[in-house]
Amino acid sequence: MGILKKSLSSKSNRSAITIIAEGNKFSGEMNIVGKMHIDGMFEGNINSLDNISIGKTGHVSGNIKAKHMTVSGLLEGEVVCDELHIEKGGKVRAMVLSKIMSIDPAGCFQGERRENASPAYPAAKAVDYESGVDAIDSLPDKITLTTPEKQNS
Repeated sequence: MGILKKSLSSKSNRSAITIIAEGNKFSGEMNIVGKMHIDGMFEGNINSLDNISIGKTGHVSGNIKAKHMTVSGLLEGEVVCDELHIEKGGKVRAMVLSKIMSIDPAGCFQGERRENASPAYPAAKAVDYESGVDAIDSLPDKITLTTPEKQNS
């Protein structure tokens, strides 16, 4: 027998964690509010208001936008984030736009990194939403990353 309290809200204060497990492959576009962990393969675009981690067996290829990225596996493509950390054994082959980037001595980075002065997602946006569904619905359908040279044209 369970005891239920009438004063408890049905809404959780915690955000969900999306996991792509080892052996699974996903391709397409994902707009997520909570954290994401990838041990399988992902091809496409990911927009996250939170953190994304790529495990040792994870392989991500595409355009990623997140608050914080941790890479232990392989990441290829374009990345926009506030902070990127490449852990031991992690490999990043990408164009990176980030405020902070750190690489473990046993990690690997091949590509170009530019400093991003503004946050990937302003903190107020994540707090303003009443529920996760509202946040997902408000994300743009498409994000196009351009170099500064193309923006001036």
